[in-house]
Amino acid sequence: MRLLLCFAALLLTLAACSTKPRVWADDAAVRAVSYRQPGPATLTLYTVIRTQTGGGGHSALLINASERVIFDPAGSFYLDVVPERHDVLYGITPNVEFYYRSGHARTAWHVLSQTVKVTPEQAELAFELAKKAGPVADAYCADSVANILRQIPGFESIQRTLFPVNLSKQFALIPGVEEFAYYEDDDPDLEKALAENNARLAAQKKQ
Repeated sequence: MRLLLCFAALLLTLAACSTKPRVWADDAAVRAVSYRQPGPATLTLYTVIRTQTGGGGHSALLINASERVIFDPAGSFYLDVVPERHDVLYGITPNVEFYYRSGHARTAWHVLSQTVKVTPEQAELAFELAKKAGPVADAYCADSVANILRQIPGFESIQRTLFPVNLSKQFALIPGVEEFAYYEDDDPDLEKALAENNARLAAQKKQ
């Protein structure tokens, strides 16, 4: 019993704080990058996985609804052209999505993308729930994504978990899921990779 109480106290402490500063882009910045990918509404679960051990490092959810956004709970990703509001990243064009995966895929880590087609109503519900979910405390990325998914009709089987790989295995059981694993063999430093990708995108826009 004492162990359970200590664990509960730890969870409450984690939920109350996050090392990531709160970010709230203004309306003009969000409107300027509004984007929806043509085609069906989809949900894509990203799982960052340590390649040698198979352990999970991060969970995020790409939502193609009335807008295409990434719910990146307690994430470190940034690009100067991507406005953020409480862990929701806006303006996720195919180019930005590539940089998201590329930034997280490094020598020791790869990114597993699991995509499923959904109805517009399911996607829009995911979008609305994501906008209300953040900012998320450190170590709660998988839990916050799971909590969104399990509120969507058709995803009720998803159980809350603190472990990204566990969430990925649950998501794989949803009918129609397509998987794609992305690897890179570049610098292991995440911050350096993000900064380099930010510089590359800025250079592309100047051309």
